[in-house]
Amino acid sequence: MGSGLLAALAGILAAATTLAVAQLVAVVLSPQAAPLIAVGAAFIDATPPALKDFAIATFGTNDKLALLVSMSVVIAVVAAVAGVLARRRWALGAGVVLVLAVVGAVAAAVRPNASPFAIVPSLVGGAVGLLTLRFLLSRLPGGGLSTSPSGEAPAHGLGRRSFLAAALVTAAVATAAGVGAQLLGAATQTVEAARRALRLPAPFRKAKPLPAGVESAVEGSEPFVTPNDGFYRIDTALTIPQVDADSWRLRVHGLVEEEVEISFQDLLEADLVESWVTLTCVSNVVGGDLAGNAKWLGLPIRELLARARPTTDADMVLSTSIDGFTASTPLTALTDDRDALLAIGMNDEPLPAVHGYPVRMVVPGLYGFVSATKWVVDLEVTRYADARAYWTDRGWSEKGPIKTASRIEVPGPFARIPAGQVAIGGTAWAQQRGITAVEVQVDDGDWALATLATEASVDTWRQWSFVWDATPGLHQLTVRATDATGEVQTAERVDTVPDGATGQHSISVTVD
Repeated sequence: MGSGLLAALAGILAAATTLAVAQLVAVVLSPQAAPLIAVGAAFIDATPPALKDFAIATFGTNDKLALLVSMSVVIAVVAAVAGVLARRRWALGAGVVLVLAVVGAVAAAVRPNASPFAIVPSLVGGAVGLLTLRFLLSRLPGGGLSTSPSGEAPAHGLGRRSFLAAALVTAAVATAAGVGAQLLGAATQTVEAARRALRLPAPFRKAKPLPAGVESAVEGSEPFVTPNDGFYRIDTALTIPQVDADSWRLRVHGLVEEEVEISFQDLLEADLVESWVTLTCVSNVVGGDLAGNAKWLGLPIRELLARARPTTDADMVLSTSIDGFTASTPLTALTDDRDALLAIGMNDEPLPAVHGYPVRMVVPGLYGFVSATKWVVDLEVTRYADARAYWTDRGWSEKGPIKTASRIEVPGPFARIPAGQVAIGGTAWAQQRGITAVEVQVDDGDWALATLATEASVDTWRQWSFVWDATPGLHQLTVRATDATGEVQTAERVDTVPDGATGQHSISVTVD
């Protein structure tokens, strides 16, 4: 291996040590200030809507993992370049390291609720990275650091074996720092242990039992109740916030007659209600899977707002997550008779951390970007004229009523199926309105009514089935739904930005 490649390796090992040490310091001072997390979060905040949709469409709910992997690859490449530059001209390589440290420190400092020590992890990590890089480069075979204008390395060195020994020591140190950060991150384990130990109180009002026949009759269709571990996750948190329920507080303020603050214990002792509600992400494309149905347990938000008594000029509630995310929800959607909840339970268990433990918002009839704030800690009663939410500042609408939608789940796209009677199945939704009809079209034929499963409520999706007498050849199947207002799902294709996609879901299948 040539000296250039060894210098690149030195840069990569120095970067690994930098990140591991920074993470270790961040665990002690401010977990969200770890440079990889802070820069990643800043990148998410700056992501244009089109790029966000591309990431979700390409990687689905693995978009954040894809971002972390991409960042790691970029950092490795930059670190390798820094190592090569530092071997030829120390000041150049050191400058690259310092710039990266400053970028991490600034990204951490500007995060919402950043602690006064937010810059420390990146700066300490950068300093350790510089020392590590110099240590490794000084042991390169055939010469170490060059400080001369010509860029020529001195003619002395300690040999390849010395460099490899130093590289192994550096890798061990980086690994130890990384493991130490994991071990010190006891908050994650503590919060999860508290969540698992939590016993949810009996609801003041139980959800109505699901009626017979709510499931689609077609094998392979989505279950009516989405399991917690299968429920979609779309949010702006690069790492899952670890919120201590005992110290959690929710403040209601703004255009109110009386400010209100409640604790998690207050919620446990309140008159909680259960409700079946389907949630949908505004980034869900036509036929997409960013929708899920669950039974939620929580306190109706209207009861909390009734205590606060909003003023007559208020028309919006700006909810804020502990990670700084905000959502703008129409005040009327939180004060009418729908089950808009401060939810603490999901499908008969405490909220999973990824879905907002200890408390999140659940609001039927609105896309999540204007209503479903996870890890919620603040409700500001305000006006649309006076405040803007996270996604509104990024090109999305202020309000997000859910549009009538339907999808084909069985058979799958491009499936090969035998001729004869074929079962087609899927799901439709129009929260707060309900689904009254679903129709299926084969190729350019007439629309035919599908069989609807039993409706659980207007706030949940409704499943459907259809029997098709399939003939050999390539066919296109299309579905559309009608809601209780009589509105038929439009065929016009519209992108998800700014307030949700429209269009009819179609698939192609081959009949043998």
